[in-house]
Amino acid sequence: MPAYSNILGLLVLLAATPAAAFVNPVVLNRHREQQQKQQAAAVNTTSVAASAATQTAVAPAEVPIVTIPLDKQYVPVVRNNKTVSYKTAYFGRIYLGTPQQDFTVVFDTGSGHLFLPSATCDSFTCRKHRRFDRRASDSSIDVDHGGHAVRPDATERDQVAIAYGTGEVTGEFVRETVCLAKHEAPVTDESEDCVRIRVITATEMTPEPFNTFHFDGVLGLGLDSLAVDPEFSFFGQMAKQNNLVHELFGYFLSRSDKVASEISFGGHDTRRIASELEWTPVHQPELGFWQVKVKSVSVAGESLPLCEEGDCIAIADTGTSLIGAPRQVSQRLHWLLARKVPDNPSEIDCRTFPGPDLVFELEGGVKITLGPEDYSRATAMRVLQKANNHSQVICRASLLPVDDGEVLGPKAWILGEPVLRKYYTAYDWHGKRIGFAPAVQPPAPEEGAEEAPRHTIIGAPPQEPPTPTLVQV
Repeated sequence: MPAYSNILGLLVLLAATPAAAFVNPVVLNRHREQQQKQQAAAVNTTSVAASAATQTAVAPAEVPIVTIPLDKQYVPVVRNNKTVSYKTAYFGRIYLGTPQQDFTVVFDTGSGHLFLPSATCDSFTCRKHRRFDRRASDSSIDVDHGGHAVRPDATERDQVAIAYGTGEVTGEFVRETVCLAKHEAPVTDESEDCVRIRVITATEMTPEPFNTFHFDGVLGLGLDSLAVDPEFSFFGQMAKQNNLVHELFGYFLSRSDKVASEISFGGHDTRRIASELEWTPVHQPELGFWQVKVKSVSVAGESLPLCEEGDCIAIADTGTSLIGAPRQVSQRLHWLLARKVPDNPSEIDCRTFPGPDLVFELEGGVKITLGPEDYSRATAMRVLQKANNHSQVICRASLLPVDDGEVLGPKAWILGEPVLRKYYTAYDWHGKRIGFAPAVQPPAPEEGAEEAPRHTIIGAPPQEPPTPTLVQV
């Protein structure tokens, strides 16, 4: 996912380029590096075309939609000892190995691998999370970065380093069975929610940002080319091995913490859309990102000159909690979306204060319209002029500046949580396109309802309107 500020700043990550995505993984082939030094010759590596552990293909069948409820975590952003905003992360449960071990992961369209902490990692950061014990799994096979089985007596292992915005993980490789549901009986080839893929087991994880978040790892849902090898691609291998009739997944974000957000595999959830999906093609799918062409961006009907030639792009990123805007236009966009609040209120939630619409027109005629309830930072800013002691309360947008990247260029936008909360999104793996439809928000359960909660909320902010942050000029 982008290296911007979001979850893993990371995924929310906090910087500005899809994290594991925009940064190419660096394979640390330590064994071969030693050979190179000894032989002074480059060593070519090849990938294995097939594996004995790969599931047998099954005849095409209607695969039921698998829907996973997502937990939500709020992480406060503090400035001068005051919480000015929150980063958010959404994560659900998956199951690895035989017998199964369960983990929570962010389902991230901005990265291409599944990584989890390894039981061999004993750092404080790793120990804060569930760790995968490959020795406890009968279905786990140690492999090198080319997919070859590693000898049991091997003393050194190939490794990979992947950057996630402000953080990084270093890990080894295993081939393992990954499932989207709990199986009491042994997993078989007919288990349609399971797949054999290569997994990165992290032997090192940087404290930032992984100490902050409760989820254990990241499951990348970027296209095949975003991974070191297609065998790392969870959904790519799921579609291939299980012969999915509907090679797509859908993503729903709830506006209410009382209702679970969800991700669905093998189709989209028609209960969560208010109209038919409108589709826009993926631009340059060979890059691996779920990116689309942006024909124009406007605020209150005023088009931004940056995108007037129709050469802007936008990435739909489930791992980013903000809207990302090219740095060169972010200041202008902040100015256009700012609103003065009359009467200097002592408390106000800016998401409820009127403001202009922010509109993205995508290729194929798809229009994404965001209002102040979508893009606003909840906490206002009180600007105090020291010269005359006059103050003005201002509501602002919450935007993430995206730096000019070698892969994406200077005109890249990030369609993060504000867009994905207002619009249900469907990701068509086979057709290389993204569908958008206004999301239908289900009613919250009634007070006293006995049904078990499907999700957990961590670190929820106070319910009362926030106090404006004071800025003196």
